[in-house]
Order: sequence, then C-alpha cells, then structure tokens
Amino acid sequence: MSSKDTDHSPENGECPVEGGQPDRSMENLSDDEKVKRNMQRIAHKILVLSGKGGVGKSTVAVNLAIALALEGKRVGLLDVDFHGPSIPTLLHLEGRRPQATETGLLPILIQGGMKVMSLGFLLAKPEDAVIWRGPLKIHAIKQLLGDVEWGELDYLVIDFPPGTGDEPLTVAQTIPEADGAVVVTTPQDVSTIDVSKSVTFCRQLNIPVLGVIENMSGLICPHCSKVIDLFKQGGGEAMARRMEVPFLGRVPLDPQIVISSDEGKPFIYYHQNTEAAAAFKRIVEPLLDL
Repeated sequence: MSSKDTDHSPENGECPVEGGQPDRSMENLSDDEKVKRNMQRIAHKILVLSGKGGVGKSTVAVNLAIALALEGKRVGLLDVDFHGPSIPTLLHLEGRRPQATETGLLPILIQGGMKVMSLGFLLAKPEDAVIWRGPLKIHAIKQLLGDVEWGELDYLVIDFPPGTGDEPLTVAQTIPEADGAVVVTTPQDVSTIDVSKSVTFCRQLNIPVLGVIENMSGLICPHCSKVIDLFKQGGGEAMARRMEVPFLGRVPLDPQIVISSDEGKPFIYYHQNTEAAAAFKRIVEPLLDL
C-alpha cells in the first residue's frame, strides 16, 4: 500500500506483514478485476454509514455482524476507517497480524468463524497516525476488497469513517452491486441533521438505504432498569420518516455496552438477554430477508 501521494503512512506506506510470495498468475489482473472476482463469492454486501462521528457506528457494525453470525451465517467484517480503526479494539484483536499467502492476505478468524480485516492490524503501533491523501486511500480500499481472501460469505459488513468522503465513495463505485447501507444516528438534532446527508449520499450514488438505526436511544439505568431519555428519543425515527427511508429500530444506551466494548467482548454475544441485545436481533431481521 505505497504511494507518492502520501505525507506519511505505516512502514513508509507499505504493508508491514511479512512472508508469502506473490501469485504471478494474478499479476495481470487490475485492482478492479480482483475486487470483482472476490465480491462474486459474497452474497450480500452491507455498508454501515453515518454522517456524524461519535454515534457508535463501529459498535453497531460489530454487533450487527455478530448477530448475523449467531444466525448461522458466514460473515466478514471489514473496517475501512483508516484514521480511527476501532474494530480491533472492539473485538480484542489488538496486536494480531494477518497472514500473507501467495494470493493475498488471510483475514483474522475469530470464534464462530467470522472473518475480520482492518488497517489497524497492519499498524506497527496502535497510536500510529495514518496520514494519507485520497489516492492512497482508494488503492488501499481496493486491496482490502480484492487482495484479502474472504472466500465464500453470506454477508460482508463494511464499517466506514464518519462522513461522505473517499472511503464510502470508493466502495460504492467499486462494488455497485452492494445490497445497501445501514445508517446510524443518535436521537438529537445535531446528529440527525448530519446523518441525513448520508441518506442523500446514498441516493446520489444509487445505493439502497436499508434503514436507519437510532443508537443510544434512552439510557437504561443500571440500578432500577428504567429508561432515561439522555439524548431524547425518536429523532432517528423522525429523520427516517422525513427522508422516506425504513426505520430499523432503536438501541438503548446500556452501560454494559461501554464495558463490553472496552473489554473487546461483543455485547450481543455476551449479554443476549438484555433489551439492547434484543434490539440488535430485531434490527438484523430485515437483513436476513435480503
């Protein structure tokens, strides 16, 4: 992943994974051809977007992927948030490095068979900053889609950075057959106004909007289990109605989600009997009907 268009990048812009020899038979394939070959083996591609940072988008992406895996589906999770890759932390995979093969890279395999890939696995240190211009990001995304050996999957869940920049634009143009986007927001207006831009982004690029998730919708009190409208409720549903897209549901703000995320234990796997886990299970039902 090197380029002259970068100011700084991990290991001088090159993938720090050692070992393996290139497959000479694939040298004449372009990045786009490699992506097409790989994506043909994946039944459904789901984009997790948000026009606003801090809405818990990566936490939602992880728990949606785990929820699909718990339904017996073959699932891959791809993190293309290059500047803040949080998937390794959320799954307690810090320090893991993907293995190089003759044809590419093997994703990290976790319990249950889910496959995970993130640029965070390729950084020398977790605190390393990725300072890349657009051309290198575009090339890196195509490598993550085309050079990672995803194999046969039912679902590939792709977690993006906030906004409507290079990362979602590149994926949308590279895999136009993606099933659609799940858009994550919190209930307050300062979030829904920005997140609505992601809906507009999808429409301009002909990406179906699978639905809106209202995250952090009410705080479940750890003492009395009552719901406190910390960020109010209903803003995400109102935005979905205003933008004329489906509303997938609300996920309450459970303190255990924060604890589980910091411990790298997927909330829905370890706390299946909670209201928040039930919300994720309801939200994933339309995705199972794709």
